[in-house]
Amino acid sequence: MTGLSLAPLFRSSVGFDRFNDLFESALRDSVPSYPPYNVEKRGENDYRIVIAAAGMQEDDLDIQVERGVLTVAANRREHGAESVTYLHQGIAQRAFRLSFRLDDHIEVNGASLKDGLLSIDLVRRIPEEAKPKRISIASEARPALKDEAA
Repeated sequence: MTGLSLAPLFRSSVGFDRFNDLFESALRDSVPSYPPYNVEKRGENDYRIVIAAAGMQEDDLDIQVERGVLTVAANRREHGAESVTYLHQGIAQRAFRLSFRLDDHIEVNGASLKDGLLSIDLVRRIPEEAKPKRISIASEARPALKDEAA
């Protein structure tokens, strides 16, 4: 047996097919070490991803969300006409690509670049139809009402 079987986890669950894909991609993908980044929980439904983007400017960075995956890519472009010869270059300004799989109902709220840090704000917006609902149990004496308040 070469792979890890997650079948026992899904015996008593319904509708978690995407969860299986998440585990498989986590086992398959390696964690990038460049650039360093933080994932912060800033409130009940607010999150922030902070990426060290030293020497990058707004037009060097590309942020996209497609099918629940947030992708941040950077390609360093030459700014200005002057040519620089480095005697020592210790600040990495190389191209990178980071991907983050977003949970259902997580939306990108905005992004900013300040002091060499790219901050991407995320918010969880759960629609009313996805929030928990109390289900009433009908009995012979009292039929269940469809719009009964919880």
